Amino acid sequence: MASQPPPQAVSTNPAAHQAAVLQPQQPPLGPQQQQQQQQQQDFDPVHRFKMLIPQLKESLQSVMSVASQNFAHNTSIDNGVNARMYIDGADLTAANVTNQQCIKSNDGTVQRFDKSLEEFYALCDQLELCLRLAHECLSQSIDSAKHSPNLVPTATKPDTVQTESLSYSQYLSMIKSQISCAKDIHNALLECSKKIAGKTQQAIL
Repeated sequence: MASQPPPQAVSTNPAAHQAAVLQPQQPPLGPQQQQQQQQQQDFDPVHRFKMLIPQLKESLQSVMSVASQNFAHNTSIDNGVNARMYIDGADLTAANVTNQQCIKSNDGTVQRFDKSLEEFYALCDQLELCLRLAHECLSQSIDSAKHSPNLVPTATKPDTVQTESLSYSQYLSMIKSQISCAKDIHNALLECSKKIAGKTQQAIL
């Protein structure tokens, strides 16, 4: 008698079964869509910030490692111990190295430390720029939502459907009307200040 295969376990959770049925399967992205997604991520300061964080950690570890080697090397020289020095990857002893070579080795160690420290500061500057750019984008988004509730379709997402969106010509006309209103307010305030200044001069005379 042939053995029958064991019955497969059936999930008794209806919510999990419904979620599995309702969850749409995402089709694989084509080369063009992947390129657009990569370009969008490159322009995103938050995504760039997240990518730089691991590099910053590695750079900090490198700075600490080079600094500890530098301290140990200088301490061994100050104490007069025949320390092992590393010059361009070569392992030499202090007894076989002249004073000039010792100076060169010290300069090389300092230069390597300066280089690692410079790379760390460069990454810090990039992170600062990403944070400033993200803050500026957030401020512009808040101002745009405040003064222009209707959105304009973005060029990075041409396929997405945005309800109640303005066309570019409608957006330009709205901006022109806002500029005209701001000029009218500016002219009214300027004329009012001139009248107040004129009345003040007449009162003094």
